[in-house]
Amino acid sequence: MLQQTQTSRVIAPWTRFVNAFPTPTSCAEAPLSEVLRLWSGLGYHRRAKALHDAATMIRDAFDGAVPGTVEDLRRLPGVGEYTANAVASFAFGRDVAVVDTNVGRVLARAVANRTLSVGDARITANELLPRNDAPSFNQSMLDLGAQYCTSTPRCQSCPVARACRWNVEGGPDPAPRSAGVSRPQARFQGSDRQARGRVLAALRERPRSMQHLVACVDDADPQRGATLIAGLIADGLIERHGQRVRLLGDSQRVQRARG
Repeated sequence: MLQQTQTSRVIAPWTRFVNAFPTPTSCAEAPLSEVLRLWSGLGYHRRAKALHDAATMIRDAFDGAVPGTVEDLRRLPGVGEYTANAVASFAFGRDVAVVDTNVGRVLARAVANRTLSVGDARITANELLPRNDAPSFNQSMLDLGAQYCTSTPRCQSCPVARACRWNVEGGPDPAPRSAGVSRPQARFQGSDRQARGRVLAALRERPRSMQHLVACVDDADPQRGATLIAGLIADGLIERHGQRVRLLGDSQRVQRARG
């Protein structure tokens, strides 16, 4: 949920989600449509499907328990290096570096004072890991980047300002072009991402006709609507039966309710 989404927006959906699905197995056994409904407000809905698929793999391949090694975590759908390292470090105490946007800024500015490639950032982060309590160090780096070494840095109050190479040596800000530092997202208003969200919001309420959904996307451009709906079908988020469209797994949800 935290991938590409601010923590403040995640708290409420996360609370709903863990109350509904306290274990990976409970998530895996629910239809995808239920997961998509609880995902409301977060966007990037392919993450919801990846989470549902990951829960299914955890149930089937790991006896319902989240795996504790980076290698096994990377096998899960939707889990990349950052997420795998973060879970391995914070949940299982593994000595692996966690590098996200926040840490990327700290590394580029305070440690190197130069633009870092992806490989350089990984090497530098792992070289900094202490011999004991790597999770606490990783959390400190994340908090330093989130609270002080932000996109507009708070150098005057930063606790490592005296040791920061960029603060001491000066020069152009090396953070924006460095590995792990995300670029600004494209405009949301009027985007395909917004239109996809409208389609899924309509289907959370009930199945809809193709005509209704195409109009949700763009009244003036039916082809755009048809293309976006086809993309959602290809992503495995919705399904079409004739001229009716529904969230994937909605028929299973109805059967469960009747049972």
